[in-house]
Amino acid sequence: MSVQLKPVELAKTLPPRLLRFFARFPPQALSSSASTTLSTSSSDPNANLGEDGGQTVDTSPAYENPFRNTKNPITGKWHDPIYSLRRQADLVKLAEAHGVQKLLPFTTKALEERTRTREEFGLRVKGTGVGQRVKGKWWERNMRGRLEKRRQAMLDMPQMIQTWKQLGHGRGWKKFPK
Repeated sequence: MSVQLKPVELAKTLPPRLLRFFARFPPQALSSSASTTLSTSSSDPNANLGEDGGQTVDTSPAYENPFRNTKNPITGKWHDPIYSLRRQADLVKLAEAHGVQKLLPFTTKALEERTRTREEFGLRVKGTGVGQRVKGKWWERNMRGRLEKRRQAMLDMPQMIQTWKQLGHGRGWKKFPK
């Protein structure tokens, strides 16, 4: 009896948004449609033919992930996910806050998936790898050389002042800065 009450008690604590999601898309582990499978034990190739000779079609809908895009098997047209990435992230945050994230279908917004992709691919920011540089703007690329030239000029400044004074304050001076 307590096993049956536990999911009910859990459902009472969930926010309405999660309740609506689980009502519309029950967890795959708990739904009965996911556990039913079509089995053909007969070796006869005509075993699954209908009365009119045509093939019978399984009318029970296969479990479709509302977070993934789906392809219509008849037209071949792809349909967008029912929940956008932003709404997926909101649902995942709510589910994690209430401890039911394991009941959600697969999504790239789940914490486990995010950590897995971060470990697999890293940050994937251009210029952060070994031997890579970010292109940057023109002034950013040339800043290092300009600062080095300025530093060298400051180091040579005492000698330049001495030469200026010896030549007579500008007479015969050829090293005017550009």
